Amino acid sequence: MNRPQQLILAASIALAVAAPSATAAAALEASNPFAKQSSLPLNYPAFDKIKDEHFLPAYAAGMREQLREVDLIANSKAAPTFDNTIVAMERSGQLLGRVSAVFSNLQTANTNDRLDAVDREMSPKLAAHNDAIYLNPKLFQRVKTLHDKRDSLKLDAESKHLLERVYKEFVRAGANLPDADKQKLKAYNGEIASLQSEFSQRVLKEANASALVVDTREELAGMSEAEIAAAATEAEKRGQKGKFAIAIVNTSSQPALATLTNRATRERLMQASLNRGSRGGEFDARELVLRLAKLRAERAALLGYPNYAAYSQELETAKNPAAVNKLLGELAGPAVNNAKKEAGEIQKVIDAEKGNFQVASWDWPIYQDKVRAAKYNFDENQLRPYFELNRVLVDGVFFAATKEFGITFKERKDLPVYDPDVRVFDVFDHDGKQLAIFLFDPYARANKQGGAWMNEYVSQSSLLKRRPVVGNHLNIPKPPAGEPTLLTYDEVRTAFHEFGHALHGMFSNVKYPHFSGTSVPRDFVEYPSQVNEMWAIWPEVLANYAKHHKTGAAMPKELLDKVVASKKFNQGYMTTEYLAASLIDQRWHQLAPSQIPTDVLAFEAKALKDAGVDFAPVPPRYRTTYFSHSMNGGYSAGYYAYLWSEKLDADTVEWFKQNGGLSRKNGDHFRKTLLSRGGTADAMDLFRNFRGRDPIIEPLLERRGLTGN
Repeated sequence: MNRPQQLILAASIALAVAAPSATAAAALEASNPFAKQSSLPLNYPAFDKIKDEHFLPAYAAGMREQLREVDLIANSKAAPTFDNTIVAMERSGQLLGRVSAVFSNLQTANTNDRLDAVDREMSPKLAAHNDAIYLNPKLFQRVKTLHDKRDSLKLDAESKHLLERVYKEFVRAGANLPDADKQKLKAYNGEIASLQSEFSQRVLKEANASALVVDTREELAGMSEAEIAAAATEAEKRGQKGKFAIAIVNTSSQPALATLTNRATRERLMQASLNRGSRGGEFDARELVLRLAKLRAERAALLGYPNYAAYSQELETAKNPAAVNKLLGELAGPAVNNAKKEAGEIQKVIDAEKGNFQVASWDWPIYQDKVRAAKYNFDENQLRPYFELNRVLVDGVFFAATKEFGITFKERKDLPVYDPDVRVFDVFDHDGKQLAIFLFDPYARANKQGGAWMNEYVSQSSLLKRRPVVGNHLNIPKPPAGEPTLLTYDEVRTAFHEFGHALHGMFSNVKYPHFSGTSVPRDFVEYPSQVNEMWAIWPEVLANYAKHHKTGAAMPKELLDKVVASKKFNQGYMTTEYLAASLIDQRWHQLAPSQIPTDVLAFEAKALKDAGVDFAPVPPRYRTTYFSHSMNGGYSAGYYAYLWSEKLDADTVEWFKQNGGLSRKNGDHFRKTLLSRGGTADAMDLFRNFRGRDPIIEPLLERRGLTGN
């Protein structure tokens, strides 16, 4: 997943990183590392100098400076021009952009109580700051004047697209509202920002508080000695020496369910996961969900939209909720049918073992591996010895990128990092010139948000003469000291996926920071990253990295053949759990203000039943009360984006296969027509430029095993 930055003037200004003006610098003490741009290569953040106490004064100075800059633009006596208004706005907010980029990344990847407090304090202030810009009538009038005569300004395509986008963003932010409604809007924005911050923090704290603690090794039967040792260490960290703790990850299903043979332990673990945020106590999220849903619905209504989903999806490639509902509805029935068939196969194994129970959600992961073993004569544990982390990264992810694009990587140890496990690489283009800096943060930590994502510390812009600094963040369990980090296939796929986002950011070749890198619609941003997953099992790539961590022996061809043959295995489960979460997200955000329920769990249950995806052995990938994608603002009404993007991805994979696969020619075409263009044109126009036509759905249906249903 690509995790959006804290938005300041539609992210373009937030991520514009350049030297601050003298006024901004003077507003900060010289000891504050944000008082001037970093002197490190590509303005890489000086993590060794940045302290928690630096953020609040830097934020305050940055907001003051940007408001001064905006005031000069809005009150200029000169007639509005593209340069003195739109370009000037693009150049503004550079100090604020720098502190926002660093803070938002650290607060998700390496937070603490002090950073959480900064986030709670700054979220409503940043919302008010955005309002002060977007609701400035003089500034909007200058933008509107230019927009009204845009066809006569003789702008290049990127500049005209920027003008149209900025105007649309002002209108969507309420610039056309009467003054009384603007005040209502400001109140909505401030409260929504505060609640989103609180929800995100409660989810992380609740996950930590929900860890399953057991007393005996017997309860962990099936886990490896290394995994049991890690559980003992985790319990000791929690002040329960002599016991064992299994930390909860962000999704509903938990990795340990695939190995635990003690059914009672499996059930306890799954219930701990599913009950997060709805079991009472200080981290219960239900009242936050209801308030957020109501505020978003009321805000959308104030802006003239029937619901928040209609507002949110207007700028996406889907355009409206009807298109989203159509896609999800078309796939729900076939997906659940497949899941029920898969459940039947699992039940046969349970019955053959005389299990005397019906398959439940806590049984699925371990029994799906048994079904896979019977069908394909292998299980996931056979793969892990061949998936050592460094080899996956260097000989897999990097190797594929070199073959496809000609870029190369060199690790460096001289740049500071925020955690000792973070690695840093220079990235060089095919001509040997430096393209970017890449950070790799692989391991899970108690102070790190769940999931996986890509962030930008510095975004590319030729206007600001900036090259990108991007990071990938995973949540791989860290093994005990001295043990190798062996990945599951899903973790391997995730590493390739997130690096697809990184490539999107690193290849950006745009003028304006507004359009840099992954600044594209949410239902398009996952598309390039999903395409990059194809190389994980591409024979040439797999042969280069899938080597036994002890012997160095290549993964046997027969095992690889089984991996490829089983690609459609368990797709009913995977599609259903994803669709269930996507449908929950849509149902919450397609409500009018008068339709907000009073019972979160009852509403969720009815939504799943009405959509035909209420199949108990396959719970939603996320339930409402820990659904950060949906509730904290990043992918609100937009979780469908992964499936929407996968339609484009599956069609693109077919193109690569038809044109010779992994080659510089194919990579250069993908880079030139799409990856380098950022948000400079309509997203679907970029796809058509690459593919030569509109996308078709057949490759997606074939991939997910949904043909013939």
